Amino acid sequence: MDYKDLLKKLSESYGVSGHERGIYDLLKKEFEPISDEVKEDNFGNLIFKKKGTKGKYKVMLAAHLDEIGLMVKDIDEKGFIKFTTVGGVDQRTLPSQEVIVHGKKDLLGVIGSKPPHLLSSEDMEKAIKIDDMYVDVGLQKEEVEKLVSIGDIITVKREFKELLNENVSGKALDDRAGVVVMAVCLEELKKVYHYHDVYAVATLQEEVGVRGATTSSYNIEPDIAIAIDVTHAKARGVSRDIEVGKGPAIGKGPNIHPAVYKGLVDIAKKYNINYQIEPLPGHSGTDAWAIQVSKKGVPTGLVSIPLKYMHTSVETANMKDIIESGRLLAHYIANLPEELEGHLCY
Repeated sequence: MDYKDLLKKLSESYGVSGHERGIYDLLKKEFEPISDEVKEDNFGNLIFKKKGTKGKYKVMLAAHLDEIGLMVKDIDEKGFIKFTTVGGVDQRTLPSQEVIVHGKKDLLGVIGSKPPHLLSSEDMEKAIKIDDMYVDVGLQKEEVEKLVSIGDIITVKREFKELLNENVSGKALDDRAGVVVMAVCLEELKKVYHYHDVYAVATLQEEVGVRGATTSSYNIEPDIAIAIDVTHAKARGVSRDIEVGKGPAIGKGPNIHPAVYKGLVDIAKKYNINYQIEPLPGHSGTDAWAIQVSKKGVPTGLVSIPLKYMHTSVETANMKDIIESGRLLAHYIANLPEELEGHLCY
């Protein structure tokens, strides 16, 4: 499988929280050859199962499919579309973006605001408020209203780009990069024996409350789970020890089971996989938060891909980190003992 091409396809697809279904066909096409079973649960999460040789225990992987975006809230008298946000959109990045309004048909538009020439010197020093922005699709109000309704979704139009040194940039790498990690893991597991059944779940609505992880972990009842997400990496003005290109970040803290953490670190050392440690003193802000407390509780880990410029349309990650994350998970699963009782004691 060409993982960079898969990430490109996923990044350029559109699936704001609650509207992820447009990516289902692509995911099924890519994951069916590396899965034994593919199903969709009641909430809409896509579950790709890889059977183990024993099948006594269940290992769950979770990476969220949804992305942040915008929603139509009004159409003014001149046909300009007013909007609000879905998820944690950084409104400072919105002016001058090309967008697609997903109405009765897709409409290309641009986000406009008052030109700088017409701003007061005081306003020039401030970030533009979302209430002062609008989408211009080039139509009059009557024409817009025939095609666009209140509540329709708007997404940023952005092409996936390859940068130097295996770095890549695009929208929604949070967390479509994590979905690619699951693909790497399942493909690696085809080459080795592993005792336990693996459930790789593309979860929905993480950006608005880890909802897909909540429902899927409740239904699957995993014995072990590992969430896959992105984490902030060192960048200009961002002081972090975690860096892009230096391997996956393994989470450590109260959201993480210590035996799962230790197992991931031990495997990284055993197979010479570069890794970084991410201290998480509280809420991890990921699907791991919901999975850990599902039903009777689930021993949960977290593997994160270092990412720059999170929640913008130019999120930047490194393909080596993505592939190494998948290898780490595959080796971890393949090295789990046949009996897990006692293995996961604190």
